[in-house]
Amino acid sequence: MKKSYLFMSGMLAIAIASCTVEDEPSLLKDESEAIAFRPAMSMSRAAEVTNANLSSIYVTALDSTTTPYFSEINYIKGSDGFFNSNPLKYWPTDNRQLTFYAYAPNMADEGAEIQIDSEAKTISFVVADEIADQVDFITATATGNRKQNEKTGVELNFEHQLAQISLQAKSGNENYTFEVAGGRIGRPYSTATFDFTTSEWTMDPFNDTQVISTRCTPVTLQNDPVSIMGEDGNAMVLPQKFPEWMGEKDPDNVIRGKYLGALVRITDKDGNVVFPTTDDKHVTTIDGKNYQWVATPLGGEWEHGKLYVYTLDFTNGGGYTDPDDPTHPGIPVLPGAIKFSVNVSDWTNADIPVSMETE
Repeated sequence: MKKSYLFMSGMLAIAIASCTVEDEPSLLKDESEAIAFRPAMSMSRAAEVTNANLSSIYVTALDSTTTPYFSEINYIKGSDGFFNSNPLKYWPTDNRQLTFYAYAPNMADEGAEIQIDSEAKTISFVVADEIADQVDFITATATGNRKQNEKTGVELNFEHQLAQISLQAKSGNENYTFEVAGGRIGRPYSTATFDFTTSEWTMDPFNDTQVISTRCTPVTLQNDPVSIMGEDGNAMVLPQKFPEWMGEKDPDNVIRGKYLGALVRITDKDGNVVFPTTDDKHVTTIDGKNYQWVATPLGGEWEHGKLYVYTLDFTNGGGYTDPDDPTHPGIPVLPGAIKFSVNVSDWTNADIPVSMETE
C-alpha cells in the first residue's frame, strides 16, 4: 500500500526545543539541553501527516566549519510527543549558530543520493512508477543557537516539495456509455535534484519520463465526476513545466509530451461495443469485458505543494488512442475532443476539467 505517513496539507511546523531526557556524558553538554523536536501544529485531513501520526524525521546540522555538527540523524517521536535522537544531540556550549536541514521520509530508502554539507545541500531521486511506491517528500530549514533557542525552540516549517495529481471522470454524453477502470498520467519527468538553499528542482539533463497508471473498480460515468485513482490514492510527481502531446500531429509522442488518459470501454445506445474494437490487440479484460487506454493532451505546469484534480469529461468525445499504444497510437476514438478544466490550490486543491473532445 502507499506510504501514507507522507501525505500532508499545507505546512507542518516542528519546533526544536529543550528536553530533560538524560543521556551519556558529552564534552559538549556542559549543562546544555538536548536538541529535540516537537510538532507545533496539526493537520485536519485524515490521510495526511498530523501531530499524531508523524513519527520520524531526518536532520543534519551545519555550522560555519566544513564538518557537519551532526549528519542525517533520525529523530523519532517518543511517548512524550518529542522527537529525540539516540544518542541525544546537545546544543554546542560556545553558542555557535547551527543551520538545520530536515526532511522526511528516509530518502536513502527511496534510492536517493543525499549530500548535505558545506559544499552542497541536495537530494536527488527518481519518482517511482507505481503510485503505491511513491512518497510525499517534505523538507524544512531553520537556524538557531543555544542562547536564543534552547528554551524557546526553533521552528522548522515543513513544505511539500512534490505535486499531487488526482484524476476524476464524468460524462453527460447521451449517445455513448463510458465505463472506466483506471487512469493514466503520461510522460512526466521522473528524475531531478532538490536544492535546500534555493528550494528549487533541477531536472535530470536526460529528461527521463514515465507513465503512471492506476486501476479502479470499473464505473459507468454519469454527470457527476467520480475518482478513477483506485486504492493506492493520488500520484506524486516532480514540479515541472512540460510540453503537451500533439495528438494526431505526433501520434506516437516522439517529443514525449504530457497527456492524461483513462482505461475505457465505450458502448452505443443499443449496447454495441464501439471501443475497443474487435481487432485491437492490446486490450485489458476485466470481468469478461475489454477495456483500452485513451488519452488527451496536457500542457502547463505543476508547482510543488499543490494538489491538481483533473476531471476528464467524456461528454463531447472519447479522446485519442494512447500514444504509447504499440499498434495504432494517436487516433481519435470518437468524433469530438476530450475537454478538461483545472482548479489549483495549495495542497490546496486544483480542480481542472478536461474535455475528451478531439480536434
